[in-house]
Amino acid sequence: MSPSQTRTAPTTTLAVDYRTPTVDDGARLWEIASDSKVLDVNSSYSYVLWCHDFAATSIVAEVDGRAVGFVTGYRRQSDPSTLMVWQVAVDDEVRGHGIAATMLHQLFDRVNRQGMVAMHTTISPDNIPSQRLFASVAKARGLRFERRDLFAANAFPDSHEPEDLYMLEPEIPEP
Repeated sequence: MSPSQTRTAPTTTLAVDYRTPTVDDGARLWEIASDSKVLDVNSSYSYVLWCHDFAATSIVAEVDGRAVGFVTGYRRQSDPSTLMVWQVAVDDEVRGHGIAATMLHQLFDRVNRQGMVAMHTTISPDNIPSQRLFASVAKARGLRFERRDLFAANAFPDSHEPEDLYMLEPEIPEP
């Protein structure tokens, strides 16, 4: 399904568990990303490595003992108070149940206890569902939601679309 297509409301409630990824999840995360047909798929090794080295800043959604979604992220070196979300993916079979938003909220709650108070991500200009997802998370959390140009298409060696930076940050109090 294209990211620009509208999803219907869920008709059943799923029992979803949210947890920290383990190395054993790496292959399944790669499959979910690959099956999405919209994500830039990294090497299978990178997903295993991600589950090992960035588990504290990532989350997995699981239904009946099987990973069905994930968010990978890392603490930005240039700003340790910011979680940089690398990828968000949910298996087609369980889309429309709010899993992506729940993963983002639960992960943000966890990293907030580690001192991360902002969340950044990159989204291509035509990925309206991802833009809406992050806007809804910002609104629900009372965070400022801003977009900036980040990487133009000519920054990439292939036919990659531009990537915009989306920032979910605490409101700055008026002086």
